[in-house]
Amino acid sequence: MARIFGIFLLVLGLSGPASAEPAGIQATINGQMEAFRADDFDRAFSFAAPNIKGMFGDAERFGSMVRNGYPMVWKNQNVRYLELRELGGRLWQMVQIEDQDGSFHYLDYLMIETQNGWQIGAVQYLPEPGVGA
Repeated sequence: MARIFGIFLLVLGLSGPASAEPAGIQATINGQMEAFRADDFDRAFSFAAPNIKGMFGDAERFGSMVRNGYPMVWKNQNVRYLELRELGGRLWQMVQIEDQDGSFHYLDYLMIETQNGWQIGAVQYLPEPGVGA
C-alpha cells in the first residue's frame, strides 16, 4: 500500500502555480499534520487535492494508506519547512519530518492551488540530504 502514495505522481491533473504563498502552503501541510496526530482522518483528507480524493474515495481508505505506508506522517512530532521550489510549473514544498522515535524523514509535497485554497496533490520520499547514489 505504501507504493500507492508514489502513484500520486502519475495522477496529477494539475494547474500551474499562480503565485507561491509559503504561509498558505505551510498552513495546509500543518493542518493535515495536526489532523493526522489527532487521528482525524476526515479532516486530514480535506487537505487532499481532488485527484487524491478521487483515488482513495474516502477518508478511511486514505487514513489506512497513511498509517501503513507513512507512519512518520501519521504520528509526526515535528515538521520543518525547507525549500519551496517550482519544477516544471508545479510547486513542491520540501519538508523534514521528525517521527515519534526522533528519526528524520524528507518528503516533497506537491501543492496545488484550487478554488478551496492550497491542497496536497502528491507526496514523495526524498533521500536524506548528503546521501546520494
